[in-house]
Amino acid sequence: MTGPADVVRDWLQANEIEFDQTDESVFSFSLPGEKKLQTPVRLDLGPHALGVHAFVCRRPDEEFERVYRWLLERNMKMYAVAFGIDHHGDIYLDARLPLSSVTPDDLDRLLGSVLTYADDAFNTILELGFESSIRKEWAWRIDRGESTANLEAFRGWLEADQQD
Repeated sequence: MTGPADVVRDWLQANEIEFDQTDESVFSFSLPGEKKLQTPVRLDLGPHALGVHAFVCRRPDEEFERVYRWLLERNMKMYAVAFGIDHHGDIYLDARLPLSSVTPDDLDRLLGSVLTYADDAFNTILELGFESSIRKEWAWRIDRGESTANLEAFRGWLEADQQD
């Protein structure tokens, strides 16, 4: 008989995702993205539920309320997972679903949602919660003629500031 751990293991292997299985019920892996290059994920199979925990971003440096409000507003439109914060203020996507959700099709939808929500939210979280750091990094790189490739997503508002 195939159990939930077998389904998760088979799904990860079929999707060519490298993973660690620390015991029969815990799987850790990363989902590759575009804006957020890697989203670390942990699946916990309990006796009655599947737990999903995905790290999105560390605690914002500034504008916490603005970032957290934006995330809460997003939660109202999301499938299966929701944004949350840990005791440090770090941002996660989290879910608790019945074990009946451990099917290949449901794992596709669930982990596709995790990847989409983490990737789509990442730059906005950075803009809202790390604006000062991004501005300083941009100025430092421009002054020294360094590459700004990893800041391209923010070029529009950074260059607009220079013109003011």
